[in-house]
Amino acid sequence: MENGVMMQYFEWNLPNDGKLWKQLREDASHLHEIGVTAIWIPPAYKADEQQDEGYATYDLYDLGEFEQKGTVRTKYGTKDELKEMIDELHNNKIAVYLDVVLNHKAGGDFTEKFMVVEVDPDQRNKALGKPYEIQGWTGYSFHGRKDKYSDFKWHYYHFSGTGFDDARKRSGIFQIQGEGKAWSDGVDGENGNYDFLLCNDIDLDHPEVVAELNRWGKWVSNELDLDGMRLDAIKHMKDQFVAQFLDTVRSERGDDFYAVGEYWNGDLERLDNYLEAVGHKVNLFDVPLHYNMFQASQEGKDYDLRNILKNTLVEHHCELAVTFVDNHDSQHGSSLESQVEAWFKPLAYGLIFLLKDGYPCLFYGDYYGVKGEKSPHTKIIDILLNARKKYAYGDQVDYFDHPSTVGFIRTGDGEHVNSGLVFLISNDEAGSKTMCLGKEHAGEVWCEITGSIPDEVTLDKEGNGEFSVDARNLAVWVKKA
Repeated sequence: MENGVMMQYFEWNLPNDGKLWKQLREDASHLHEIGVTAIWIPPAYKADEQQDEGYATYDLYDLGEFEQKGTVRTKYGTKDELKEMIDELHNNKIAVYLDVVLNHKAGGDFTEKFMVVEVDPDQRNKALGKPYEIQGWTGYSFHGRKDKYSDFKWHYYHFSGTGFDDARKRSGIFQIQGEGKAWSDGVDGENGNYDFLLCNDIDLDHPEVVAELNRWGKWVSNELDLDGMRLDAIKHMKDQFVAQFLDTVRSERGDDFYAVGEYWNGDLERLDNYLEAVGHKVNLFDVPLHYNMFQASQEGKDYDLRNILKNTLVEHHCELAVTFVDNHDSQHGSSLESQVEAWFKPLAYGLIFLLKDGYPCLFYGDYYGVKGEKSPHTKIIDILLNARKKYAYGDQVDYFDHPSTVGFIRTGDGEHVNSGLVFLISNDEAGSKTMCLGKEHAGEVWCEITGSIPDEVTLDKEGNGEFSVDARNLAVWVKKA
């Protein structure tokens, strides 16, 4: 969608009150008004306990419908509320992407005994001893669902590893033994092999598992009328499984069924290699750009803003990059904590919303707030979303030519009246640039729309203007209406 904006509609600290689906349904028309075109919803299926965010996945087929794990609803609500919410988003021309967790399962129904080798957490290809028997929570009967939608039962041989030996009450990384058992290829090379993340690691080389997950992918996409998926933890998953899984779902839902993967790595070369391996079938979150913005926010005037887009996905794979400032994994208190400092957040959102390239993702915590406290950024984000909708069209002319003041022009196009803009950010003192919009704009008066600069700029006969930005701030200039 032209100038589309994805929104991640959750943060790590939401209350366990079952109200998110209702809240999102009621928010749908407002989201459409501000320019949100797609919503990434959290994992919507039963986890190992009701308060879990959904990443400790128990039953993929239970969308808040069955009495399992002591609850019918999930943290976010019931299946009926989920479907009503999706219908309302669709009524408001907003696409829905489900967060899909296929790397692991948690909260098994019964224990099983099986042979394992314990491995070194820092080098998973290195055994710490000989094979021995453990007892693990690897049996899944889903008794509350009673085979509705699927009669598949999970056992230890459907997993490649587990993280807990119930017999000895001790944690570790236990590689399950058996014919053809090994950590998957096509995963991140960190720790030797990063197949295992947590709980019971799903064996994506097992044909029964692949068939069942493919079946579920088609089922859930049809059941919820999904427009796409956000794939969790793909650096821990066999890359060829991900490619064929998307092929399978798209065979059911059409080639434009959207997918973005979370491959949490700041190294562009790793992401390049992954995109190549999966045949460019999935978008990726631009983790390198996030880390650049995080570093810029921490270093202040010592950061060279000319480097803000260097070695990022949006620079090298613009059509596959999902740009974001923060998310549930980077926010304070999370495992990958790297939260962009508050002073830099408006600058960062200005950058991702007004760039020509990338598919920007707005974080719930930055727009609505965290732990029930209101966000200080809502007003500026609304202004920037409106600027994206009205003005951010046409080619981009970069002015990344100064270490502490950078910006670009969007030239506008004939389809959007008065479109085009000038964008500037500063991480030090106030600054300005002479920027050229072209002779066709000669004599126009331009004004700044975030409210930081009251002065107006009149373009000369060549279309040049001297555009300014305040210290440690952003400025967005547009033609005065």
